Amino acid sequence: MGFEQYHEPAEELPQETRSFARMIVSLIEEAEAIGWYEQRLALERDRSARAIMRNAQTEEFKHFSMDLEWLLRKKPRWREIARGVLFQSGDIVAHGEEAEEEAG
Repeated sequence: MGFEQYHEPAEELPQETRSFARMIVSLIEEAEAIGWYEQRLALERDRSARAIMRNAQTEEFKHFSMDLEWLLRKKPRWREIARGVLFQSGDIVAHGEEAEEEAG
């Protein structure tokens, strides 16, 4: 993706915003890798190859989660909304609407 993550002139953006953009790109890349492994695992028949791919996908889960946590620490409002949606049973959309409304 290179420097395509910027929608404004990079040299005008503060360092904090540039770091945030980098972490967003990292999150996207980890999500893509998780999806690629999911497809590979769906088709792979060799047991040992599947074990290696499952291990690699688990690493991507960890990286995605670390990226997300870093981003949530930087954006308290995002964290507030995420708390209302994540790890809840029931209707995901309803939780999202309620969390957004409560966040203002």
